[in-house]
Amino acid sequence: VQLQASGGGLVQEGGSLRLSCAPSESIFSFDVMGWCRQAPGKQREVVAVFSVSGGTADYADDVKGRFSFSTDGAKNTVYLKMNRLKPEDTAVYYCNVQQRRRNYWGQGTEVTVSS
Repeated sequence: VQLQASGGGLVQEGGSLRLSCAPSESIFSFDVMGWCRQAPGKQREVVAVFSVSGGTADYADDVKGRFSFSTDGAKNTVYLKMNRLKPEDTAVYYCNVQQRRRNYWGQGTEVTVSS
């Protein structure tokens, strides 16, 4: 499975961005979908996880209420809408999927939030 995230950029504190990810296979073939991020000098962390069987998304505590995971089956695309961005949200964001117990990661998209 190939994944490519897009939609990152430079935004001011309090602004919004929507990240997109278009997998090379149907999103209906995945068991789990999500987004992670890695800030400079830090470990990669999970931002949002969506369980297809459960039908709900879970979020990291520091993004709850600000970030929203969604999908568009017709476009075969996964999204992460990020509102009220903070400088600490600055990171490279990656989409990832799990299919038949295998995890796949793609190239990330960089998000920079200026204060």
